[in-house]
Amino acid sequence: MRGYGFSDFKPNQIPKGGFEELLKLFLELLNYTAGDAGEALSWLNELDKKYNITNDEYGMGDFIDELKQKGYLTEDNQTGEVNITGKTEQSIRQSALEDIFGKLKKSGKGNHRSPQSGQGDERNSERREFEFGDSLDQIDMTQSIHNAQVNHGIGDFKMTERDLEVEEMDYKTLTSTVLMIDISHSMILYGEDRITPAKKVAMALAELIRTKYPKDTLDIVVFGNDAWPITLKDLPYLQVGPFHTNTYAGLELATDLLRRRKTHNKQIFMITDGKPTCLKEGNRYYKNSIGLDRKVVNKTLNMAAQCKRLKIPITTFMIAKDPYLQQFVRQFTETNGGKAFYSSLNNLGEYIFEDYARNRRKSVR
Repeated sequence: MRGYGFSDFKPNQIPKGGFEELLKLFLELLNYTAGDAGEALSWLNELDKKYNITNDEYGMGDFIDELKQKGYLTEDNQTGEVNITGKTEQSIRQSALEDIFGKLKKSGKGNHRSPQSGQGDERNSERREFEFGDSLDQIDMTQSIHNAQVNHGIGDFKMTERDLEVEEMDYKTLTSTVLMIDISHSMILYGEDRITPAKKVAMALAELIRTKYPKDTLDIVVFGNDAWPITLKDLPYLQVGPFHTNTYAGLELATDLLRRRKTHNKQIFMITDGKPTCLKEGNRYYKNSIGLDRKVVNKTLNMAAQCKRLKIPITTFMIAKDPYLQQFVRQFTETNGGKAFYSSLNNLGEYIFEDYARNRRKSVR
């Protein structure tokens, strides 16, 4: 007789300072060092000295060797310099996604649903009478037969068009998003690191779209004195510079990128901590960081109005609490007809995720 034997369950305890535990900390430190592996390992060593993260069985040397063996690090044989790999870059994005948005299961392509019903892709719970033009595969045969029996009796069964009941279908929409990140010098001023949370949110959003909504598109634009697109691969290494804030240039580039997209739903997410202070006029930069410069503000507002005409809503995530700056954001939002969130650094990711999830359920017309 075949049977099963059971023994006492003994869970595997990951020792303090094991590879997985150290890897999570290493990936987090890479966000703050802009992808500099050597600096992140140096910080990790200092943390180990202070908090005894490793132990006699598994030391920092073992961890570094394992990082190389598993393809997280490469080392230059001549200089001894270590660098992160593509595997590490992806792990950083996945870690950011889990940290900000929670663990999300992968689903099929094109999962963006609009509130409209009709000849779509996926059945919902609503039912209605059959209308000319409805697809035959929408007919709920079980309910239609039930209707026929109720309406005409069982003895002499017959079914008419009025007995037919169809299942409503949800359209699936595709969304093109441009995420604008302010990299002006103020993003690290006043003793507050604002660029790291912004960068982390961008990586999480990119990973969410790549895994859960692969038919959607995400372009990332950074803006300081100028604006330029960056790739997903560039995100871990992103740093602020000695820049002013040319919001106009960022919006102009974002709009140009969205014009090339064939999707119907288009949107801009902008993460910033301040007011526009710069314009580029030919080969010179017009700059004014004192107050709200009328020339800079008016041109930026004109760009917001142009986005509105193109049906491109802008959602601004303001990570500064100065009422003077918030006044500009309110004026900017009214001009575009978009939205604004006055977010702390702690809940920036939550706000962006909720707004992205909300926007993907509707079709901008």
